[in-house]
Amino acid sequence: MIVTVQHMHSVPTWNGRQGYCHGQARGFFKRHGLNWMDFLHNGIEAETLLATGDALAKHLVDYVRETEHGQ
Repeated sequence: MIVTVQHMHSVPTWNGRQGYCHGQARGFFKRHGLNWMDFLHNGIEAETLLATGDALAKHLVDYVRETEHGQ
């Protein structure tokens, strides 16, 4: 399953707002050795995000599964 920047923009957050901020997301990608520009253009495999062990990445993947696949 591919997670896209559109998903990142629409995920509900803990503060009642919608979407993750680009600045923090870029930092996340850098910390985990992931390619930010490739993500913007092509998305990223959900399993790659989950492999980081990050709770916000898991929340994003869960959100995509619920909205896109009804799981």
